[in-house]
Amino acid sequence: MKYLIASRCVHACVLACVAVAFVTGALAGRDASAADARLEPLKDLNGYFPFSPPQSQEAWETRREQVRQRVLVAEGLWPPPTKNPLNAVIHGTIEVPDPIAPGGGYTVSKVYFESLPGFFVTGNLYKPMKIEGQAPGVLFSHGHHKDARLTIFPEASVRREIAEGQERFERGGVSLYQSMCVQLARMGCVVWQWDMLGDSDSQQLSRELVHGFAKQRPEMNDETRFGLFSPQAESRLISVMGLQTWNSVRSLDFLLSLPEVDPDRVAMTGSSGGGTQTMLLAAVDDRLDLSFPVVMVSTSMQGGCTCENASLLRVGTGNVELAALYAPKPQGMNTADDWTKELATKGFPDLKKVYDLYDAGNQVMLLRGEHFPHNYNAVTRSAFHTFLNKQFGLGFVEPVLEHDYQPLSPEQLTVWNDEHPAPPAADPSFERELVANLATDIENQVREAAKTPEGVAAVLRPGFETILNRSFADAGRVSWELDGKDREVGVVRMTGVLVNETHNEEVPVAWLYPNDWNGKVVIWLDDNGLDAASITPTAALKQLLDQGTAVVAADLSHARDTVAGDDDQPRQRKVENPREFAGYTYGYNDTAAVRSVHDVLTILSFLRNTKVEGHPAPSQIGLAGFGDAAVVALAARVSAGDAIDRTAVDTEGFRFASLRDWRHPLFVPGLVRYLDVPGLIASGQGDLWLAGETAATLLPASSEQGILMHSGSDATLAAATAASWMAAP
Repeated sequence: MKYLIASRCVHACVLACVAVAFVTGALAGRDASAADARLEPLKDLNGYFPFSPPQSQEAWETRREQVRQRVLVAEGLWPPPTKNPLNAVIHGTIEVPDPIAPGGGYTVSKVYFESLPGFFVTGNLYKPMKIEGQAPGVLFSHGHHKDARLTIFPEASVRREIAEGQERFERGGVSLYQSMCVQLARMGCVVWQWDMLGDSDSQQLSRELVHGFAKQRPEMNDETRFGLFSPQAESRLISVMGLQTWNSVRSLDFLLSLPEVDPDRVAMTGSSGGGTQTMLLAAVDDRLDLSFPVVMVSTSMQGGCTCENASLLRVGTGNVELAALYAPKPQGMNTADDWTKELATKGFPDLKKVYDLYDAGNQVMLLRGEHFPHNYNAVTRSAFHTFLNKQFGLGFVEPVLEHDYQPLSPEQLTVWNDEHPAPPAADPSFERELVANLATDIENQVREAAKTPEGVAAVLRPGFETILNRSFADAGRVSWELDGKDREVGVVRMTGVLVNETHNEEVPVAWLYPNDWNGKVVIWLDDNGLDAASITPTAALKQLLDQGTAVVAADLSHARDTVAGDDDQPRQRKVENPREFAGYTYGYNDTAAVRSVHDVLTILSFLRNTKVEGHPAPSQIGLAGFGDAAVVALAARVSAGDAIDRTAVDTEGFRFASLRDWRHPLFVPGLVRYLDVPGLIASGQGDLWLAGETAATLLPASSEQGILMHSGSDATLAAATAASWMAAP
């Protein structure tokens, strides 16, 4: 560990307008009508999610990487879990004679494999009896039909769908899933159709838990043995949605492990929740060659189930942009009489503009079907088959139409039997073990990365960048609005608001500006907020002022944008959804603590970027954090890069892993995944004065930084010592 006490003069732009304000009082009073957009009602899954594509391919590629990184982080795939052997078991193969299929028939096999140790993916594999060379592969994911793969629909409902033009055959129409797979096998494709979690043969996690979770389970919120949906799981970005996406990744692994499958012709399709999974796999896995998400791409409702939402996923984005991540590869989609019904005019034209940036407008298609309900009917299946036929050069007459067939019974399709017994269903101990093993695997990977600065830059910092959702480069244009000013001996004190004009945000601040300013500024954050400067400055602040250093104090978002909980303690706001799932709120909105980090960036942008003629730039900008604001300061140090010269914090040993309430003002999904407070310390830049920690708690990569450790436990003394360090030459 290198221990440094040093200052680095950074010649950037300007504290000067603050000086002008203090000395001349030239700034106008604050506009009372100004408002912080973050105080508006929170965005939820039923909001409006327009997509404005960039005007150039270069700009889109930059944006694409940001959004793709968001998907990977939110889904718990940055880094991804370790890929264990699939240990695939293929059994119970049924040969089905069929004159239409290559070789005079097709086979249907029962399959299970392990996507994680002891965690099974179940489904059916369809193959034509005769394959010359290699065949196209198709992944077929399903939505929220209960027991989807095994369901046989009633005759009356099938007849009604035939009358409405949704289906064609009384016999084959009893299973849209078999209809899809049989037709693809007849077209020479190998098809893997698997179960979503809590459905059909996948019962290790119950349907009630996966798709119906409503209330937090105190018994599943232990700091070391915890379950899904708990604050502990959310803080590590372990989610049902992430598990389902991982099953999609491993399903692609399984399909490509079959020697008869052509790795250059692999498609995925699915409807509703299966459409969500199709979009997400297409967004993150480059091995997929064609994507066809059905009844899901929309600027409206984004997916209502807990399995379709994850914390961080749609903050600043939405399903149309998620679909656009796949450009310029072939992609099709449709509309129905549901939330997708306006896609032809809201969303799809913008999606097509992204394809046009690559001169690939003919690679994306939209099937209009607003007269049909929310399903994957025969007309839509025909559109997929025709699109697949064209893109993969299969040579069938278009449009490709289904033919009738003899469906198999649920008993013929189900995976488990006496020779292949099902694992225990809905076992809480298995849930805990699954989550604990996954958390350990990820922690081991991230700790390995944290051994070197290069590993921190490659793994931890990108994770934090997504979670914190703003960098200094994106801090925005900031102006100052004065509320009040008074003078004391040697000091001008002002209160007002910094208005972030780019992001439509406000930060209430107080400035203390000494007459004999030495060119240094310290952003001082503690639990006193504005009171630290606007009422009675503490001894630490007086120490800074006496040495000529200017001070900025602020009321941060995590302290001011809260509501009272049932115990009258402050809680973060949440969306109206009554289900106690963090992803419904934090999947669409920044947390309060992240907004506090944005507040710090707003202050920093004002100090660095506001120029006033005739006044010098600050020679040094420091950041100090104490109490709850200490971890905000550490996070801001990560986002700010080299825009902060010195940081001083007293963590008091705080860890985000200790938070048991997902609405705690400091709760932030994902921070524990990237090693909590030590991960933030290792990922920041600039000299650091650090109290509340020991050398043993720091990560190896931190040894490359200039860190001065303070060993005292008295908070007042620590603040005074930090102030002395900040003011030192």
